[in-house]
Amino acid sequence: MPASLPPTSRQPRWFSWVIPQALIPYLFLLPALAALTISVFWPALQAFYFSFTSFGVDLTAPPTWIGLENMRRLMVDPVFWQTVRNSLVYLLGVVPVLTFAPLLLAILVNRSLRGMYWLRAAYYSPVVVSMVVAGIAWRWLYAENGLFNQALRATGLTESGIPWLTSPTLALWSVMVVTIWKGMGYYMVIYLAGLQGIPQDLYEAAAIDGADGWRRHWDIYPALDAPPTCCW
Repeated sequence: MPASLPPTSRQPRWFSWVIPQALIPYLFLLPALAALTISVFWPALQAFYFSFTSFGVDLTAPPTWIGLENMRRLMVDPVFWQTVRNSLVYLLGVVPVLTFAPLLLAILVNRSLRGMYWLRAAYYSPVVVSMVVAGIAWRWLYAENGLFNQALRATGLTESGIPWLTSPTLALWSVMVVTIWKGMGYYMVIYLAGLQGIPQDLYEAAAIDGADGWRRHWDIYPALDAPPTCCW
């Protein structure tokens, strides 16, 4: 006699009557959606509403509806346009670097060499460092008597040091360097996971066709590893 098959687990019939099958995945998303609604969506809607109102000295009093007056004041505020300019500089300085530099780093560490696991861990270590600890460390590095200025004085490049965090010209670039240092390892792991999913046969075929070095990666990667590039 054939071996008896184990009984399959089926949902109770009343369960499909109460909750349709198509709605079950959304039930699992409901807790996360509720948390996002409370912490993100609802405050954003409140901020949008309050942008058309004005509060007086008494914060317990209801706000006064003023329409687009806040928008008009914002358009002639020089601080607002300075903030927009800084945001664009930050965007153009950080995003391209965090797009291509981690890819080059992932290609570099995607090799079967001795000690490569330690090198990957070293590149990823800034990601696991908390933002508070990273801020304290980099503040010490950027300080007037910090490591960077001491090294510059020791080499004779400067006598008074460089105001990394107090100069209006250098402060934004100093923050951009910290952002790149903190996030490069994270995106390197994403690229590395995509690179390791590419079959080795394709690299061997590319080598036979004459592609070597970096050319092999640029010919194969964009076609097969586009999802990791687009997901972040």
